[in-house]
Amino acid sequence: MYVCNEDIKLPHPDTIVWKYLDLSKFLDLLLRRQLFMSRSDKFEDQYEGTFSEPTYDELIKISGDNTEFLDNYKQHRKNVVISSWHINEYESYAMWQIFTKNNEGLAIQSTIGRMQAALAPENTYEQHIGEVEYIDYKKEKIPFDNNFFPFLFKRKSFQYEREVRIISDLTNHNLQIHEGVKTDVDINKLIEKIYIHPKSQNWYKNLVIQLMQQLGFDFRIEKSDLESDILI
Repeated sequence: MYVCNEDIKLPHPDTIVWKYLDLSKFLDLLLRRQLFMSRSDKFEDQYEGTFSEPTYDELIKISGDNTEFLDNYKQHRKNVVISSWHINEYESYAMWQIFTKNNEGLAIQSTIGRMQAALAPENTYEQHIGEVEYIDYKKEKIPFDNNFFPFLFKRKSFQYEREVRIISDLTNHNLQIHEGVKTDVDINKLIEKIYIHPKSQNWYKNLVIQLMQQLGFDFRIEKSDLESDILI
């Protein structure tokens, strides 16, 4: 269930968010009506869920010789799962390049408000939504008075991601998490529009449309701004 955490920075409900993914992941989302959330230490960025240097130095002073104190923080990363989305008023050429291959793939357009409404209330674990802040890990501190803060800060090198996250801490659920977990979601509330890769062939676009119709979905499909006709 979605829980509003006052400590976490949350964008306005009308803020537009995107998820770029390949066809297989999109179909899995539609068939299962579940959103995949990755274990935080499985992301490509090895700094996920860690602290900046000033914060780490402060934790060392607090913990002293108590290595268990820091080990608990390391273990915590294995129990936190994340679904990443991209904040942008418009579709992003860079995101197409990063998250799709061979000129194939889709982008889901949603909003923060839709995301909040789509998270199923019957889910047994709490889900929080927060916007990522990008800082200098050599100079700036990450607060540690909230267990989610290490997962809502990233290095400035990743500013292009403009990321907002759905986060859950599953520590108290005694789950054996491998790559991640899947959480129930109301697909029709979550998805506002679908964009098909701007460089995809017509057969691929038709295939996507046909598959959605066969599964009983009628999402609005927008033409990508990146395939608009040249006006000269």
